[in-house]
Amino acid sequence: MSRVERFFERLVERPSARLFRTRLQPLQVLRRVERAMESGRVVRDGRELAPDQFMIHVHPGDLADLGDPTIVAGDLASGALAFARAHRLAIAERPRVSIRPDGAVVRGEVDIRASISEPATVAPAPDAGTRVFEVPVPRSPRASLHVREPGRLSRDVVVTGPMRIGRANECEVAVRDPRVSRQHARLHARDGHLVLTDLGSTNGTRVNGQRIREVVLGDGDRILVGETEIVVGGAPDDATTG
Repeated sequence: MSRVERFFERLVERPSARLFRTRLQPLQVLRRVERAMESGRVVRDGRELAPDQFMIHVHPGDLADLGDPTIVAGDLASGALAFARAHRLAIAERPRVSIRPDGAVVRGEVDIRASISEPATVAPAPDAGTRVFEVPVPRSPRASLHVREPGRLSRDVVVTGPMRIGRANECEVAVRDPRVSRQHARLHARDGHLVLTDLGSTNGTRVNGQRIREVVLGDGDRILVGETEIVVGGAPDDATTG
């Protein structure tokens, strides 16, 4: 079935790309990654696992149009993680993406080589360990933030709705860090998930070491803005159960 789908994709997309000279967009690449995750599932040790490692080959001209490969790869990895969580796909490790220029790839097409990593222990399915936060509401907060600013005592902030992170006093999570922009990033709910969006900050936002534009957050994720680290945790009332 996946071969048939790829055949029709090429049948339709290749002539249109040549005729209209459309630029390859990151969202198009992400859709291919998602399909690779679905079609590449295998049973290993009695569990069905989806690919989590992606080597993406694109035409050098398309690579230039996509933008900074490091940022795009990070965004694609975050998108793959969000897709796995949303569709309850078990993955061995947090997705990793690398993008390479390849003159053999036709302009406008994408060659994805997906594989499954082999860690010492396989990460549990999202409902068993990797939690995805539901829409936070003031009555029942579903997440908390452990904020560690340079030179200051750490503190915990409960997520009660949309929250901005930055140096400005009006930010719900205001930090005194000169490397943080006044309006640096924003936490908000989308489709039942807790999402972090960079607001065009000067020094960027990183989650678990990867620079991001937007990412779905889960329990234990580490956000870095400037020199301030913010660790995502469960709601305070969840702490009594651990």
